[in-house]
Amino acid sequence: MDDRKLLASIRTLIGEAETADDCSMFDLGDGKILVASTDMLHETTDFPKGMTEFEMGWMSVAVTLSDIASTGAAPSQVLVAVGLDSPERFYPFMEGAVSCAETFGAKVAGGDIDSHKELTAVTTAFGIVDKSVYCRRSGALAGDFVCVTGIPGRAQAALDGHDEFRQFLLTPNPQVFEGQKIAQAGASSMMDVSDGVVISLYDIADASSVGIILDGTSFPLFEESGYAKTCFLYGGGDFGLLFTASGDVLSRLDIDYSVIGRVVEGDSVILDGKILPRKGYAHVWGDA
Repeated sequence: MDDRKLLASIRTLIGEAETADDCSMFDLGDGKILVASTDMLHETTDFPKGMTEFEMGWMSVAVTLSDIASTGAAPSQVLVAVGLDSPERFYPFMEGAVSCAETFGAKVAGGDIDSHKELTAVTTAFGIVDKSVYCRRSGALAGDFVCVTGIPGRAQAALDGHDEFRQFLLTPNPQVFEGQKIAQAGASSMMDVSDGVVISLYDIADASSVGIILDGTSFPLFEESGYAKTCFLYGGGDFGLLFTASGDVLSRLDIDYSVIGRVVEGDSVILDGKILPRKGYAHVWGDA
């Protein structure tokens, strides 16, 4: 079983809307929405070998700010809870956490400290967005363009030993400011691609009850090769934003992005006439 199937098992307990996105939303009643997201990272399963404590702190905050970015919200505060196997690791870890938060307009405002057999971090972030532009995974419409920011695949390449891309793996930059512009322009749906492009496309397709056809000739690749294309489609660890929008919306969007496909009727993600497997990064229990 993977984490998506596990989440589906509690939808009737918590609610469909409450489990449909990476962020929770709270209507503040004044035209504003408060969004919140939380993540847990463990040293042995989430932090690549060789990372410094500063890089671990940065990544821990970045993964949660990336979720906030995917709603179009401006991040405000971050809470950081850290389980430590050694107290000496705390200060450099927090240096990285604070540096990431401040770089993207947020403030580390509290948290918790505990002992643990391995360094483990739980980060919770909050942001504010206008209700009129708030983005979710649902909302994609047949005819919309499918777009992505950045060059997905470089983090996976770094994991595979391509050290020239290690900065994209170890100190990723959540697309906070890009996310706000995408939402303000009127995107119909958005999420980040930290688990991989294809599995994220399926998340949008499922939430929006649509299908997606990709144009492989328009993928932004780090090199022209089958390996780079595989990393683009299925590699995790990148923090680009995947979004859908009409042509009119794209005409007034002033950020760098790539159009990689179209939204269609259906329920599959298709490339070159073939349905792509629902594959990407996932937490797995057993033989799933």
